[in-house]
Amino acid sequence: METPFGKAEEVLGGSASYFSIAASFFTNIRLVAVVGEDFPREYLDFFRERGVDLQGLQRLPGRTFRWRGKYSRDLNERQTIDTCLNVFEDFRPKIPEQYRSSQYIFLANIDPDLQLEVLKQVKAPKLTAGDTMNFWIEGKLRSVKETLRAMDILTINQEEAEQLSNEDNLVRAARKISSLGPKTIIIKRGEYGALMFTAGSIFSAPAYPLEAVCDPTGAGDSFAGGFLGYLARSRKQGDRSLRKAVIFGSVMASFCVEDFSLNRLKSLSYPEIEERFREFKELTIF
Repeated sequence: METPFGKAEEVLGGSASYFSIAASFFTNIRLVAVVGEDFPREYLDFFRERGVDLQGLQRLPGRTFRWRGKYSRDLNERQTIDTCLNVFEDFRPKIPEQYRSSQYIFLANIDPDLQLEVLKQVKAPKLTAGDTMNFWIEGKLRSVKETLRAMDILTINQEEAEQLSNEDNLVRAARKISSLGPKTIIIKRGEYGALMFTAGSIFSAPAYPLEAVCDPTGAGDSFAGGFLGYLARSRKQGDRSLRKAVIFGSVMASFCVEDFSLNRLKSLSYPEIEERFREFKELTIF
């Protein structure tokens, strides 16, 4: 990963990593993913130290998925230099028996057909949230729409929301996406914060004003981890809880971008999370 602020090579990444670590500050996490035989033990130890259950992590012969990218001075623009699927290419999620009764499910950004495979292996979740990206919207739109019918909450960035809905107005875009299934739509807008649309309200959360953003990679998944992690801890889904969850998601994203990889989340403490949550409240009180 290369940004205007430096470069980092062979570092931990991936949606499952960012989501799991961010959410682990709020609740117990069961991880389903795949790595190769080259995956460093220190990363496995890091997950265990955060209390992440790794029974659903497959370790297969071969190399772990790798992605190389570069950000321009405008950190909203990212160039993919190389993607090597490796063991991820033939990944088929296998949900351990102990996981099948999980109440809160997050379907990270993978092939929508695999997302549906996961849901078929889970018994009766209380809440299902998920993510997708322009690659799947463009290439597997029918599967994306089928998966959306099974979701309660969708997190998606602004460009993807416009592409999925074929609308350039976010209010109309959210209404159209909601008609596909998920009743809560969260549109992530990078440095401009996030918008949440529910049946009865619209909620706008700012981005935390940072002096320097080191690496935006994983910010969206860290947001989702903080958001769903808080909902799982509170066990409430009303409008008030959803709004607080959006702010906790924004808090986790703001910490994530302060350093490369998951380095900032490694050193993070819960009192720091609470303090930044209070600062977010101060930002919006008038």
